[in-house]
Amino acid sequence: MSDINGEDPDDIEDPDDTDDLGFDLLEEELRQAAGILDPVPAELRQIAVEAFALHDLDARIAELTFDSVVDAIPVRGAVDVPRMLTFHAGGVTVDVELTAQGLMGQVLPPQSARIEVLRGPQAGAPLTTDDMGRFTYGEPPAGPFALRLRTGEGVLVTDWLTA
Repeated sequence: MSDINGEDPDDIEDPDDTDDLGFDLLEEELRQAAGILDPVPAELRQIAVEAFALHDLDARIAELTFDSVVDAIPVRGAVDVPRMLTFHAGGVTVDVELTAQGLMGQVLPPQSARIEVLRGPQAGAPLTTDDMGRFTYGEPPAGPFALRLRTGEGVLVTDWLTA
């Protein structure tokens, strides 16, 4: 059947119909050009792979709600001041103090938990909390790190931070 102009509507090319193959080829050419002209540094690629390897789909994210580097008022003359961090997830709070000697913290409300300091694809030696929910780690984290807590209520993972 033809329209008013005598053309078959099935033979008319729709200008909104995109040529997926053309866009796929263009995307691949742009990807190759970016790989040559502005490649992703190997260290950044490795960090991304390691971070993905550490993800835990069942974990709740404990968001950073206080960081003394950002939120606290500096004290004049104070040197080597510990960095204070607070994370929240649901009804659980994790307070952490970072010093040159390591980190210590407390899970509130106090509960038993197994804690891992994440610094790469392998977690550090697991720590356990005491009766008051306190824990210590005798080695200061260098570079990006996060904490993974395994409690009776599930798994919590803090935001990643740089020490």
